[in-house]
Amino acid sequence: MRVNKFFVGIICALAMPFCLFAATNSISTNNFAVVNVVSNSAETELEQIMDEDDTALAEVDKWIRDNDAFVAQGAGESKTDLNKRIRARLDVVRKRYQDFLKLYPTNAPAHLAYGTFLDDIGDEDLAISEFETSRKLDPANPAAWNNCANYYGEHGPTTNAFVYYAKAIELNSNEPVYYQNFATTVYLFRKDAREFYGIDETHVFDKSLALYQKAMQLDPTNFALATDYAESFYGIKPLRTNDALVSWTNALKVAGNEIEREGVYIHLARIKLVIGRYAEAHAHLDAVTNSFYDTLKNRLEKNLAARENPSTNSIIDTTNAVSASTNSP
Repeated sequence: MRVNKFFVGIICALAMPFCLFAATNSISTNNFAVVNVVSNSAETELEQIMDEDDTALAEVDKWIRDNDAFVAQGAGESKTDLNKRIRARLDVVRKRYQDFLKLYPTNAPAHLAYGTFLDDIGDEDLAISEFETSRKLDPANPAAWNNCANYYGEHGPTTNAFVYYAKAIELNSNEPVYYQNFATTVYLFRKDAREFYGIDETHVFDKSLALYQKAMQLDPTNFALATDYAESFYGIKPLRTNDALVSWTNALKVAGNEIEREGVYIHLARIKLVIGRYAEAHAHLDAVTNSFYDTLKNRLEKNLAARENPSTNSIIDTTNAVSASTNSP
């Protein structure tokens, strides 16, 4: 079993078209195919290719990071030369997958692994073809359904994503990633969800939140998941303040470092400001000391002053800014 991770740096360096959802919540792009390699004569070779896949992506990610550091110092490789080196390294892996699939065209795990590699490097339209092939060859594998759903959630039709996530969960009801991705898609595409499920927007929110809650039951210490859930409340009007506060308080409990904790303090201060608990909002902001949050902290402090002295200040709504800008640098 293995999980391939998406490297943002690779996509940027190669200038390939990859578009995450333009919203607070996003599909967990590091939660693509968990590949169970079938036990046959091809198993060892496929494992070797997958290992090289992981190694190549790690190497490319390091090249990009190292070159960025050199460029910042006035040196470094040109973008053109770096891209050539990256493409050459990735083409070796691509060819190994292609050669393997020529010999074993009905090997579902190989199609799934190759699709994951293609998605990692930004070839999403080629990746979905591999994911669909794997799904058809092995319809009992929930990872293939999930990977297809991720594509349809981004590129459409969105209703396919709803159906495919539900199928992934039916096949494996203990995988939190499937619930999280499903929840995010329902949340982002509320109009499609209303029409598909025949429910109003309030119930669409309820459905999304319930899916997030199930994911958190299965993965209670996942900070990114906890913040995804908490940020969902910003889209609900009127704001469900009690639920939002509870969700951010729970996120604070699983924060893994000071940057994450201070990000949660920003959110708690925002909500406390909205409901008039100004002293508590000040206390949260006082706990934020990292310069990464200076802009948001300053805005919220101005808003607090405006709320406390309405005759001398104007209030700036920072809901979107806070929810979109408190991820770790």
